[in-house]
Amino acid sequence: MATLLKWFTPGMKIKRWLFLAMLGSALIGLGAALLDRHVVGLMGVIMELMANQLSFVPQGLMGVFIIILGLTMMGYGFKMAFRSIIGVIKPDQSERLVETIYNRRSLQRGPKIVTIGGGTGLSSLLKGLKEYTSNITAIVTVTDDGGSSGRLRDNLGILPPGDIRNCVVALADKESLMEEVLQYRFTSGELAGHNLGNLFLAGLTDVSGGFDGAVRALSKVLAIRGQVLPATLENVTLGAELEDKTLVFGECNISASRSRIKRIFLRPEICRPLPEALDAIREAGIIILGPGSLYTSIIPNLLVQGMAEAIKNSPAQKLYICNIMTQPGETQGYTAYEHIKAIFDHVGPIVDQILVNSEPIPNRLLKKYREKGAAPVKVDTPALNRLGVKVWSKYLVQHSNLVRHQPEKLAQAVMSIISKVDVSERTPVKIYQPRRARGN
Repeated sequence: MATLLKWFTPGMKIKRWLFLAMLGSALIGLGAALLDRHVVGLMGVIMELMANQLSFVPQGLMGVFIIILGLTMMGYGFKMAFRSIIGVIKPDQSERLVETIYNRRSLQRGPKIVTIGGGTGLSSLLKGLKEYTSNITAIVTVTDDGGSSGRLRDNLGILPPGDIRNCVVALADKESLMEEVLQYRFTSGELAGHNLGNLFLAGLTDVSGGFDGAVRALSKVLAIRGQVLPATLENVTLGAELEDKTLVFGECNISASRSRIKRIFLRPEICRPLPEALDAIREAGIIILGPGSLYTSIIPNLLVQGMAEAIKNSPAQKLYICNIMTQPGETQGYTAYEHIKAIFDHVGPIVDQILVNSEPIPNRLLKKYREKGAAPVKVDTPALNRLGVKVWSKYLVQHSNLVRHQPEKLAQAVMSIISKVDVSERTPVKIYQPRRARGN
């Protein structure tokens, strides 16, 4: 009762509009009474008085006029009371309320998508997907050991926040301003090189009692469309065995290696994913790997205990988004087939589709990348088909000084794939078996 009375305290700027709406409701009743002669009580008395004073006006016409007036007053009163409340709750009126409600309701009906990866590639994908659905779960790698993330990891013992921060910002309802704030990097003093968003997450880790709580708190502050989850909460180190038998530890050292990567692994080997991540995979309509660094952003997530098995057992579509360019130190000279085969060699056949770029890349950019040892990833469709992987080719390039996936093009391609393949009607994919395994 006390809460109800608060609505009528001075300064709320609601009472006047509620009174107007109530007055309008009373007029509607009076107008209805004028249309019905068999009315008794207070309405009947008022009707008789009005009939005597306005005898020159037909009673039916008067009734219709008063009903219209009452509807107008009631509608306007409720509208202004509602606007007064919303003006406090939502001061930013840059987007009309009806548009906000419509967009959010539409996004809630969107497909359930799980994305797995890290780096700038995953955040680009999320920026595009959030315009089509809010049912997004981003599972992000936590093996970064370079830059601000690496320093915070060494000094504070927290999980590297960089990739997580990028994904949270990408899913923010309005990421432009928050991206500028949270991506700010200090250039001098003891904080030089540190990212404001990383420091914010580090502080939230202490306040919220854990890294996962910090991510949830930041996600709530930014009102993100979906959820972002670290692949594991354990402090894991990424290791690699190179083709020359050398063992290399640390994401930065692996990316800088000159010998080809044979396999990667986690230390400790047994590390568990978040239960929310496994739940999201089980409920997903499509599971997307990439885009991102194959060996340091994508495969590490799949090595977390139970992750690959959950993906295999899920009835969802399983799509790998291939990088546009090869990456020196990781995938130099790799074709699209070799990207898929690397995943299969580590965790088995867990994808059945691949999305590749077919848009020509400007010569000025090709020359720039060739100087660094990178080239466009070649798509060998027959080899991919023998693995049981369907190939989708789309224009995906963002026109800038770097060769990157354009978020909107990427999201449109994904949504097109979802609409063309009905999960309930799909048949199991036949996986190609190497010749040497066919003798038994």
